Amino acid sequence: MEPLRVACIGMGWWSDVLADAIQRSENLKIIACYTRSEEKRRAFAAKYGCAAAPNYQTILQDRSIEAIINTTPNSAHVETTLAASLAGKHVFLDKPIANTVSEGRVITEFCRKKGVVLALGYQRRRESHFRWIRGKIDAGEFGKLVNAEANISRDRVGKIDLNSWRYTAAGMPGGVMLQIGIHYTDVLEYLLGPVKAVSGRFAQLVLPGDNPDVASLVLEHENGALSTLNASYASASEYYLMNVYGKEASAYYDMHQGLRVLKRGSNGASPVACAKNDTFVEELEEFARAVRGDGAPEMGGESATASLAVIRAGIVSAREGRRVEVAEMLSKD
Repeated sequence: MEPLRVACIGMGWWSDVLADAIQRSENLKIIACYTRSEEKRRAFAAKYGCAAAPNYQTILQDRSIEAIINTTPNSAHVETTLAASLAGKHVFLDKPIANTVSEGRVITEFCRKKGVVLALGYQRRRESHFRWIRGKIDAGEFGKLVNAEANISRDRVGKIDLNSWRYTAAGMPGGVMLQIGIHYTDVLEYLLGPVKAVSGRFAQLVLPGDNPDVASLVLEHENGALSTLNASYASASEYYLMNVYGKEASAYYDMHQGLRVLKRGSNGASPVACAKNDTFVEELEEFARAVRGDGAPEMGGESATASLAVIRAGIVSAREGRRVEVAEMLSKD
């Protein structure tokens, strides 16, 4: 396959994560980059061997550029993605799709109308241990799914830049739950199925600023299963946990011990060997194939908007102290 010629916009730390992944792939190539800071775009261009565009319009007018890798702030997703679509550029957009469901819907519909591929960066669901669990669920080995518990935590004490949009209520409404918790609400939906309703509680306990650094959600899945998710930026260290309970088997994953499985009648959980996979390369190469007409992104605009609606339901629940159905967010948020 001819490498997909892309331009990267929005030069933050995540742009480098995706650019590094592009360099590990033979199916994409960075042609140009743009961000408002001349210093940042020149540094990015030098690091990745691409052109530093003087403005976004230059990239949009360049017919050799086929797609945009978009890591701009959430609030800029609508403007930048619609402009790319209007210019016939396909878009790989980092999650969340936007800050509101209505904006997510606008992005999705506009990309569909213009016939461009829209893919969202939800790499966590691709991790080999979650793929293994999903495969066993699909094979019926877990039986009826009843419950799951998850935790996604990082230590941001002393590391917060209050000038960054990522740590403000305006730039990242919902704080830690929208920024990183959404990865594990997505995994919970990937494993247990769509979420029907959410009950949420948010708190600001340690970090400065105006945004929650601790959050908890209770998720009611459409199949009747319940799951819980805790997310934190105020923990002592980075930690990830995902336990899935079924009538016939349960799976236990954490970042230190890996994956274990316990089957009904067993005396204890058995370790499962899962080779580490390059989730970033996988999602970017899937995007490249979709642009070439081979399949569709696993996470497109509609699924990403539905994922956002779960978090928005949690935000409303925490603010108003009530159980909120996801359908309510999809209809009016």
